[in-house]
Amino acid sequence: MTEGTLSVRKIVISGVLGAIAILLGWTRLGFIPVPTAAGAATIMHVPAIIGGIMEGWVVGGLVGFIFGLFSFLQATVPMFKDPLVAIVPRLFIGVTAYLTYAGLKRLNQYLALIVSATVGTLTNTLLVLGMAVVRGYMAPGVALTVAVTHGIPEIIVAAIITVAVVVAWRQVEVGRGTARM
Repeated sequence: MTEGTLSVRKIVISGVLGAIAILLGWTRLGFIPVPTAAGAATIMHVPAIIGGIMEGWVVGGLVGFIFGLFSFLQATVPMFKDPLVAIVPRLFIGVTAYLTYAGLKRLNQYLALIVSATVGTLTNTLLVLGMAVVRGYMAPGVALTVAVTHGIPEIIVAAIITVAVVVAWRQVEVGRGTARM
């Protein structure tokens, strides 16, 4: 089966990871307090990264869409009430994570996971903030400040969670005899 094929497994995993992203937002568990003006960094993008790495770009894109749609529907600020800011950038989180992982996994699995989590997080941060600037919701200097103050903690946490979850997931699959590399 190719990476672009949508099997029952991929649909189910997309739904489960999408539900986790929604749960993280709904319960506020997906927001980590940081001492910046915004007050919190997010990990809601991590399920899209994991989906892309584990099941391919289609799953990563679907989970990113679910995350973006939730962000749009729950928006309390004008910037995230705009689907071009809230939804479109999130489509690419799992896609870029998948492409990065696919390109690096032969070199070193752990390095590939860390770099993929970094790329997926940067995709979220840079595309959302970039679209916010293009759409006039934020000045470029403010976007740069948010990117630095939130991007770095988000990258670190995303890398830790991604490595932990993917390694554990693979160990479960190996134990069941269903591991795929």
